Amino acid sequence: MSPFFSNCACPDHPVQSSRRGFLTGLTAVGLGAALSACQSPTSAQASKPHRIDIHHHIVPPKYAADLARLGGGGAPKWSAQMSLDNMDQNGIATSVVALMQPGAFLSQAETDRSLARESNEFAAQMGRDHPGRFGSFATLPLMDTEGSLREIEYAMDTLKADGIGLMTSYATHYMGDKRFWPIWEELNRRKAVIYTHPLSAACCRNPVPGLPPASIEFATDTTRTIASLLFSGAAHRFPDIRWIWSHSGGTMPFLWSRFTRQEFDLGAKAKEVLPQGVLHEIKRFYYDTAQGHHEGAMAALRVLVPSSQIMFGSDFPYRSAEDVRLGLGERSFTTAEREAIDRGNALRIMPGLKTV
Repeated sequence: MSPFFSNCACPDHPVQSSRRGFLTGLTAVGLGAALSACQSPTSAQASKPHRIDIHHHIVPPKYAADLARLGGGGAPKWSAQMSLDNMDQNGIATSVVALMQPGAFLSQAETDRSLARESNEFAAQMGRDHPGRFGSFATLPLMDTEGSLREIEYAMDTLKADGIGLMTSYATHYMGDKRFWPIWEELNRRKAVIYTHPLSAACCRNPVPGLPPASIEFATDTTRTIASLLFSGAAHRFPDIRWIWSHSGGTMPFLWSRFTRQEFDLGAKAKEVLPQGVLHEIKRFYYDTAQGHHEGAMAALRVLVPSSQIMFGSDFPYRSAEDVRLGLGERSFTTAEREAIDRGNALRIMPGLKTV
């Protein structure tokens, strides 16, 4: 291939070419061939969608209205067509959608049950309306054990959800909290996938004046709930749950040595809850690329886990999938690793996912 082509700003490898190289390439191979080899991201990706986006939010209209009515904050502008447009522009065949934060955690148990049921049915209908384009992670009213067990049965057996989507914390309760263990028992039995998304933790709504909690606390709350799952013993007790952590694992890839130090300090007690060790559990988790596609986060994550544990995630509509697509294009993955991250890993742990 001509050096001109290798320097093109092509969709998955956005490298700047020099003006001189551009003109040389045009002279050598002709304008038509040059433009054919270096298509725009939109045209190249739309022609053959292949990616699976496992971090893609939905905002059902009724949920947005309930959020405003119950004082749960505002919702971003969103529609199914907006999702499809962004997917088509970035080579995404299928998005596995999840309810935006704070999920089904707004009011009393009965209200949260209704929020979960309505949102899960909305996501399932999207899948029926657009075959192969949308899978779903069903939300649960997690603070309500009985309601959660009922919703698991309905969402996974009737609606055929591809997994469960949860927040990193519910008030002061993190994923390792024993109040959730009956729910984990059922999801472990089903060998379910659990996708998690952070939110503003009860402890730290706005610790830095002028900054929204998402700027710092979202990544930190992911790390808190990973620590909770590890040191409570829940990660080891429920080994058949496949956990996906948002945003490349938050700050955990930068702090894991503190976890191993804590394991050392606990001595024999650590062996009771982590008989195979902290790193064994961390390495079997899965991590998405949403807002973690940049060099620092991805380098730290790749020290910990192989590409088999990393999945494409966009964070739409809070971010465009273009950000992640172009960012990952600058990382040094092999072709096989890119294929695994873009699609293969998601299909491996969700073999029933309907895609195109």
